[in-house]
Amino acid sequence: MEKQESKFGFTNFAEIWNGRLAMLGFAIALGTELMTGQGILSQLGLM
Repeated sequence: MEKQESKFGFTNFAEIWNGRLAMLGFAIALGTELMTGQGILSQLGLM
């Protein structure tokens, strides 16, 4: 039988998706900042 790799913890699968979602979040944050002219912290009311 083939050994199935776990989908949780520090696995290649988890790390690849973590990197992809981080890049997506960064691109969304940058786009939002460019459209509104305010930083993320200003939009959240923290600054």
